[in-house]
Amino acid sequence: MQQDKQPDYHPVVFRDRSAGYAFLTRSTATSDRTIEWDDGETYPVVDVEISSESHPFYTGKARTVDSEGRVAAFERRYGGGTGQGS
Repeated sequence: MQQDKQPDYHPVVFRDRSAGYAFLTRSTATSDRTIEWDDGETYPVVDVEISSESHPFYTGKARTVDSEGRVAAFERRYGGGTGQGS
């Protein structure tokens, strides 16, 4: 591969403001804003809306879908037809 075709891959801090969580990783993402990290270095910071710290699936706060209740509600609303075209 040609060297000049590769994107700039550098350390970036991703910050989830809703959970108050941030982590340092490497990425091609860029930002004009910076943050001073625990190691004393300054890194670009990218704010994200959701991360593993705030996502319901990873936090254990995910709701289970009551599919049987939804089917019953559908049949109550639209009728439990016995066949097509009836």
